[in-house]
Amino acid sequence: MANGSQSIDRAALLLSLVVRAAEPISFTELVEQTGLARSTVSRLLQALERNGMLERNQDGHFLGGALFTHYANRFDRVESLATAAQPTLERIAEETGESVTLGVPRGDAVVHVAQTDSSYILGTTNWVGVNLPPHCSALGKVLYAFDALRLPKDPLEQRTGSTVRDLAALKIELTKVRKRGYSLTRSELEEGLDALAAPVSDSHGRVLAAIGVSGPAFRLEQSHREIGALLVAEAALLSRILARRARKEAAVPEPGALN
Repeated sequence: MANGSQSIDRAALLLSLVVRAAEPISFTELVEQTGLARSTVSRLLQALERNGMLERNQDGHFLGGALFTHYANRFDRVESLATAAQPTLERIAEETGESVTLGVPRGDAVVHVAQTDSSYILGTTNWVGVNLPPHCSALGKVLYAFDALRLPKDPLEQRTGSTVRDLAALKIELTKVRKRGYSLTRSELEEGLDALAAPVSDSHGRVLAAIGVSGPAFRLEQSHREIGALLVAEAALLSRILARRARKEAAVPEPGALN
């Protein structure tokens, strides 16, 4: 166990040196800076390179690998999506007076990446960055329904007495979500909290996010249909905006492509 931990520490040290270096760094420099045996450095660098954490340039020097690029690109896309969605969130918030959030799938969870607050004091919660069990979240049910999240396995966490009981019951609800175009939860995450959400698609029609409205049941329960229809319309509009943006970006030639 100690040897395994030591190897992890040494690999982490090498990775840190490469990532923090101002320019690609050579094998010899890494040996000198760590004081490790050349054979040890070589073995660890090969393992890091195999796993996409490091790569070598044409001079054989080391720099951050494809895994870091993938990580950065993923969060660049989320930030770009949140920026594009902000006017939509603000319009919905103005129309409903309630908190409006944008959620994206992350692993097996749904996480809020943008929010416009309720105009009311009661019911205002900062959801940004919060991971929620998708089966009791309106955003999560949309992502399940349109295959943006893998379905969970039983047993499902029971947050309240109204939380969906099991996977079979969840599948029935997801059929309803697909039919009407939006999801609805009533006191499933928290007692007295209602929420609705609709899907946002990319240029290929794949659902990549959901926009939701949440607030106290006593304010929302009489207007579920109206809010649901509003969310469907606004989410569809945002999807079209994203599709147009993607087409424009695809039409722009790469630098030097015309040379």
